[in-house]
Amino acid sequence: MMTELHARGVLLDMDGTLIDSTATVDVVWGDFARQAGLDPAEVLAHVHGVPARATLRRFLGEGADIEPWFAQVSAWENERFDADVEIPGAVAAVRTLPSGRWAVVTSAVRDAALRRLTRLGFPVVQVLIAAEDVEHGKPDPEPYRRGADALGLDPEDCVVFEDSDAGVRSGLAAGAQVVVVGGLDTAATAGLPRVTDLRGVEFAGTDGGVLVTLP
Repeated sequence: MMTELHARGVLLDMDGTLIDSTATVDVVWGDFARQAGLDPAEVLAHVHGVPARATLRRFLGEGADIEPWFAQVSAWENERFDADVEIPGAVAAVRTLPSGRWAVVTSAVRDAALRRLTRLGFPVVQVLIAAEDVEHGKPDPEPYRRGADALGLDPEDCVVFEDSDAGVRSGLAAGAQVVVVGGLDTAATAGLPRVTDLRGVEFAGTDGGVLVTLP
């Protein structure tokens, strides 16, 4: 049975929601871990859905100079995305979004995010909230609050699509409706609508905003 949600705007996470970047993330952060003398498995268990600076502070310490590492990780992310593929149905679903009613809210750096989305054939992203646009990344509500604000909306009037626990908690803390993409099963996802991927997800413009139809 199909589910319909009514909203004024749609806020989309990128990695794991629009793009399957698992292979790329694992390569980039595995290299960081090895070069920094850390356990790659421990780093990879933490990094998905979390901004790069937050990950670097966690593993290098609050007092460490993380900016050289941030520059290196950003450069790697800009270079190593050949293994990225779209989440099934993502490009088709995004193409149905009404102009001016959606934004991408990602923990990735801006240039890398735009290059990866363009490479996979997504429509031009007019509103993007990236890692460098927020002081506090997911699970803090700031990213999704900024995404809603960039659309001229309140978060309570938006639907968020997310695949990570940090992202789900960020969307909920901002006050948005949240749809879980994929198999994430945590305390934060209890009772939330979910989809396996974006196949069959449809967006339609309405007088009041966006009608979201979930398969």
